[in-house]
Amino acid sequence: MRVSICAVGRLRAGPEKTLIDDYLSRFERTGRALGLGPARMVEVDDRKGGGMAAEAALLRKALPGGSLLCTLDERGKVISSPEFSERLAGWRDAGRQDLALVIGGADGIDPDLRAEADFSISFGAMVWPHMLVRVMLAEQLYRAATILAGSPYHRV
Repeated sequence: MRVSICAVGRLRAGPEKTLIDDYLSRFERTGRALGLGPARMVEVDDRKGGGMAAEAALLRKALPGGSLLCTLDERGKVISSPEFSERLAGWRDAGRQDLALVIGGADGIDPDLRAEADFSISFGAMVWPHMLVRVMLAEQLYRAATILAGSPYHRV
């Protein structure tokens, strides 16, 4: 199952980008034998300042056709890392070819796009900067793959 992290905004070179690249590389190495990956980062940028609706239009264009849509949103479900790994495995086992994980801009995800989501995840009640959410999501993808592979990376 291919994974696309679709996010609003451009990430410049720096520690966040380094961490994301590292975790996505680890995810691909670990996930390959499990039918997970490759993973890619897709960035959209609303240069005209059209707000959430314009960002949603750009995000929709970036989504792989027929992908399962999972948003990262404060209203989403808070799940554990093992539960996330089970979801990934379930989607893969159901024959889903593509998973799109969507991270909105500063104002969040447009309500219409949010309503189209197959699932929505929250990283807790706190609101996180979207650049850090990318890092946390990339790490959770890697962690999920290690859980499914039986690796000791994840400790209970």
